[in-house]
Amino acid sequence: MRIIAGSRKGHKLFEFDGMDIRPTTDRVKESIFNLIQEYVSGSIVLDLFGGSGALSFEALSRGAEEATCVDRDIRSINLIKKNQAVLKFDNLIIKNSEAMEFLKTQNKRYSLVFLDPPYNKGYILPILTEIVKQDVLTEYGIIVLESDFSDDHGEIDGLNIIKEKKYGRTYVTIYQRG
Repeated sequence: MRIIAGSRKGHKLFEFDGMDIRPTTDRVKESIFNLIQEYVSGSIVLDLFGGSGALSFEALSRGAEEATCVDRDIRSINLIKKNQAVLKFDNLIIKNSEAMEFLKTQNKRYSLVFLDPPYNKGYILPILTEIVKQDVLTEYGIIVLESDFSDDHGEIDGLNIIKEKKYGRTYVTIYQRG
């Protein structure tokens, strides 16, 4: 994994070793950022299910104002911190929390939310619903959902699907506050 573009272009990221983790491939990450390029610069980012922090670091490299990276697994938090130590983004906030609990206790609004939960675990609809309920998105904010083709998602009251692309088994769905 590497940062594809921006101020840290080409920097390699530390990855998980031998764990049951499904990181976003560079190809899918590049495609995602091509789809959302007009939303990134100056954005306030929330990266739920942060993993290695790759999506947050890519957004920061491309000009996001700030990113909050959330993960419940301490191994992920340690990996994000390890990548942060090398990349030296002082505008990255790291939170060790379960995604739903974080949404229920935060009071900030975000213009760009990355949602890349473990596939086929039933996280998507409850998290999308909670994002709307807690008024997490700014007026023109977007959610970038990465999911498996068999994950249950679709129309959510308060969100509009503005783009959807398939990359092998991976679906990328872009929702905008509606």
